[in-house]
Amino acid sequence: MRLETCAILSRGNERSSQERDIINAQIVQAIDEAALNWGVKVLRYEIKDLTPPKEILHAMQAQITAEREKRALIAASEGRRQEQINIATGEREAFIARSEGEKQAAINSAQGEAAAITAVADATAQAIERIAIAIRQPGGEQAVQLKVAERAVDAYGKVAADATTTLIIPGNMSEVSALIGSAMKMVGTIKTGG
Repeated sequence: MRLETCAILSRGNERSSQERDIINAQIVQAIDEAALNWGVKVLRYEIKDLTPPKEILHAMQAQITAEREKRALIAASEGRRQEQINIATGEREAFIARSEGEKQAAINSAQGEAAAITAVADATAQAIERIAIAIRQPGGEQAVQLKVAERAVDAYGKVAADATTTLIIPGNMSEVSALIGSAMKMVGTIKTGG
């Protein structure tokens, strides 16, 4: 009877308070029934000292240690898992931020280049418009002829300065004047609008 009670109680230590109360009530009832023939009524059952065998104590301690180690391994595993999630999330957010920054830089660069092209085109248009107005003024045609002649001479001079270039000069310099005359005809056509 003593060993049976120890086994019931050692299992009862692992259960909740309510389960222990149920076990205690069952033990009181079992003892009360056994003692009924002797005229004894059992009202309460109390264990003063319980000394389980060393093997049981060792097994209980091993179980408690294993449970603690299991919880520690689970906690460590959850910690590593959360760390990896945090690292991956951080890397993803950093990649997105870099990508957004590069995108904005490309947009800014493209807008800057477009503004520069527009500014150059506007300046060129204004310069051409001013030249057209200047050509229509008295002496404008002669100024254009002079400018075309200067450009032709500069171009021949640059070609002649290069030692590796073979320069063929027209034998008749009237061809140069014909070139200038052609340029002036074009200026005249632009001037008359036709």
